[in-house]
Amino acid sequence: MGKDYEPAVFEKKWQERWQESGIWKADAQTGKPKFFLMFAYPGTSGFLHVGHMRGYTYSDVITRYKRMTGYNVLFPVGTHASGNLCQTFARKVERNDQSTIELLTESGASSEEIEKLKEPAYVAEFLSQVYINEYWKKFGFLADWDRFITTIDTGYKKFIQWQFRKLHARGMLTQKPYYGTACMECGPVAVDASETDISQGGNAEKQEWILLKFKMDDEFLMAATLRPETVFGQTNFWANPDVEYVKARVNGEVWIISPQCAEKLSFQKNSVEIIGKIGGKNLIGRTVMAPVIDREIPVLPSRFTDPDFGTGLVTSVPSDAPYDWIALQDLTNDPETCRKFGLDPEMVRNIEPIPIIESKGWGPNPAAEICRKMGITDQNDPKLEEATKEIYKAGFHTGRMRENCGQFAGKPVATAKDEVKAMMLEMGVADVMYDLSEPVICRCGAKVIMKLIPDQWFIDYGHPEVTEIAKAHVPKMNIQPQTYKDNLPGALDWFKERACVRMGNWLGTPFPFDERWTIEPISDSTLYSAYYIVSGAVNQGILDPEKLNDAFFDHIFLGNGSPDEVSKVTGINAKVIAGLRKDFKYWYPLNINLGGKEHQTVHFPVFLLNHAAILPDNMPKGLFVHWWISGKAGKMSKSKGGAEPIPDAASTYTVDGLRLYYCHISSPHVDVEWDPASVYNSRKSVERAWYFAGELLEMQGGGEKPIDAWLESQFHINVHKASSMMDDIKLREAANIIYFDIVNDLKWYLRRGGNNSELLRKAINAWIRMMAPFTPHMAEELWEMAENADMVSASRYPDTSEFNIDEKALEIEEYLESVLADISGILKMTGMIPKRICLYTAYQWKYEVQRMMAQEGKDMGAVMKHAQLVPELKSKSKEISAFASRLMKDMKRFGDGGIPVNEQNEELEALRAAIDLFGKEFSCEVSVFSGDEPDLYDPSNKRNVASPGKPGIHVE
Repeated sequence: MGKDYEPAVFEKKWQERWQESGIWKADAQTGKPKFFLMFAYPGTSGFLHVGHMRGYTYSDVITRYKRMTGYNVLFPVGTHASGNLCQTFARKVERNDQSTIELLTESGASSEEIEKLKEPAYVAEFLSQVYINEYWKKFGFLADWDRFITTIDTGYKKFIQWQFRKLHARGMLTQKPYYGTACMECGPVAVDASETDISQGGNAEKQEWILLKFKMDDEFLMAATLRPETVFGQTNFWANPDVEYVKARVNGEVWIISPQCAEKLSFQKNSVEIIGKIGGKNLIGRTVMAPVIDREIPVLPSRFTDPDFGTGLVTSVPSDAPYDWIALQDLTNDPETCRKFGLDPEMVRNIEPIPIIESKGWGPNPAAEICRKMGITDQNDPKLEEATKEIYKAGFHTGRMRENCGQFAGKPVATAKDEVKAMMLEMGVADVMYDLSEPVICRCGAKVIMKLIPDQWFIDYGHPEVTEIAKAHVPKMNIQPQTYKDNLPGALDWFKERACVRMGNWLGTPFPFDERWTIEPISDSTLYSAYYIVSGAVNQGILDPEKLNDAFFDHIFLGNGSPDEVSKVTGINAKVIAGLRKDFKYWYPLNINLGGKEHQTVHFPVFLLNHAAILPDNMPKGLFVHWWISGKAGKMSKSKGGAEPIPDAASTYTVDGLRLYYCHISSPHVDVEWDPASVYNSRKSVERAWYFAGELLEMQGGGEKPIDAWLESQFHINVHKASSMMDDIKLREAANIIYFDIVNDLKWYLRRGGNNSELLRKAINAWIRMMAPFTPHMAEELWEMAENADMVSASRYPDTSEFNIDEKALEIEEYLESVLADISGILKMTGMIPKRICLYTAYQWKYEVQRMMAQEGKDMGAVMKHAQLVPELKSKSKEISAFASRLMKDMKRFGDGGIPVNEQNEELEALRAAIDLFGKEFSCEVSVFSGDEPDLYDPSNKRNVASPGKPGIHVE
């Protein structure tokens, strides 16, 4: 091929051409089908990495295909600047964080820009431009850049305030006290799998700890438990002798707790005052009065009690808690430690578990049972956590309280748990503390805790009508993967009240009913697909964002009022208003919302619920969930490092190579570990396609041959299969056809002596168009080389009508491929280097029997009876019976379609026409014989074993 593969040159050239052409612009066109896709916009928290580009690339591939199949495409993009993302980045710049400054400098930021990045609002502007110009445009995306939004734009804020007034009118906004997650520096943050506000702990769950009060003189040792129903089995109390506890005055009582617990409580109680300290070793040997059971129990030493976990003190229930059982065994078997703390070893030995729960599959002391079963012998065994979960699960789901549990005897554990808690709180022998199930770190680096917010605002997603609208719509949607579609109704049921505003120095939309609050980042990102309809007019200066009010949005999105009426109250031109209403009716509803798997539990459910509440007549049509590109240690993270920067990867692997990698490496619905070797293979696949297509385009002349009909037929099939896969968003399957199956077909055509340059040009033109959605830069360059006038991105995707299909040609080539494979198998098995290969078709009578079997089906008697009527077959009853039995097995293999019917003369003709192919393939002389030829050369009787469609093969 004359032209070298120069990906960097092609990328720059075609990205400029696409931008100049305006092919990315989306304008409503009456009568033309539309396709509207958006991806979940990224938070402006820093530079993106190669993991992010997976889903974004899917979006561009899908929309390019839709554009080429006749759809009018709207593919807008934006960024999510709400919350504390930009503040966190700005703080790093302000304190001259070395890694951040180096990254900015390497990315081309000037010293003036770096200085401006100390302002959060500029961070949003700066990073938005990086995402557009350095990532999305340089990946060849044809997004509608005119409609770009950030969530701190004036117009966007007006839209979100309208949305919240609609939710309020729906009766979905409520206010009440709430224990929420908050950064100790930044204030309230959201903790969920998307990690919008946080850098660690997205899977943490809110836990309600019951604080049990153990009276000791005039003070209380406080033990935290998640299982209040187990108080009936208390035998002793655990304190860590290495921990220095504090005495805290809480609501008029003196509590002994860990310092960490006191700090947490200070955010949840009206008053927490530290009045003293006491060492854990000074608690050992004391006795305390256990609540509910009103019995004194001893305080014993144990180092499994963690000061950062609960209160740092634990009540012991060795019957049902494996940690307690093992700790008690350790101490029982260590009289020296007992004496060290002034404990009577005999007293410790006399402590026995008190059975309190009957669980299916377990005896009276399940903790002891499971420790023996799992071979757990000391407190440091990591299997203790698994054992604890198993016993708790069995007890909660199958357990009932035993007769020694007072008024709760016989009740299911699941019921008793809440009832015991309520009783203890009413008696005043317990309190409540909230905590997180694992450490959570804010993006600023500070710890996230649970905090009481006395007047928190919520969106009530438990609204029955809204939930039912959303659930009823799910079956009508195109949701991938299917497992998510199956699980989504349950997720919608689960959503109830969700905190929607925060106080503090946040970027975002002021809450319209109390502007001291700012709407939090998840709540302001649930309906924004609708705002894309008007954002273009705002960005181009056609709309003044300050004039956008409820009357405007009510008309555009709900059809309320008339353009003239809205014009009077907004000052916006009535024709502009009418045009935007027309645009909304054209583009909406959204066809696909695409996002990562972290959005399954939060963003996607509330996206549907907000549409159900405000736009029930325009519910979204589809959701597409993709999984992650992970690093060696798990999910890639721009905040945690370890992720390859996008420009570096694009330079190393090429943009088209990366695009093909994302689409072909696996199903979109599984995690993929970033592997440079695999990415490089994708680059090489693109490069090989470039050179191969170029060579074929340069071929000249060549007449028509029988193999031409096969190539036409294969392209008909491949276009049909690839189109079907693309329609179903099976990108991996489509890419496999386009970059591998088609290449193999073209190579087979050349091997078979095909050289029709006119047909090849027709095939290559179709192939280039099929590659265009995946590897558009290479495709455009090839399209231009093929002397096409327009851009391939603006051309029509191939249609099956462009290629004729010849079933007989397909059968012949399939037959020849199978013969080649059989010969190769023989040579591999024998290790022979052939000098001559002889091929023999079956006897003609076998073809006759095959035809009878196709007619009579599995009725062997009918076949034999039919054979007796044919003079040439009457004398071969025994042979026919044996042959027909073999064919019967083939019928099972071919299924309902029945066995194929072959003709001897066609096989003979096909084999003789392929003598040159076989000769070149195996570098030897090749002879072809009919099984019925008299006195033919057949030294190993191979014609006797030949069957229709499977010639006998003799090698020498």
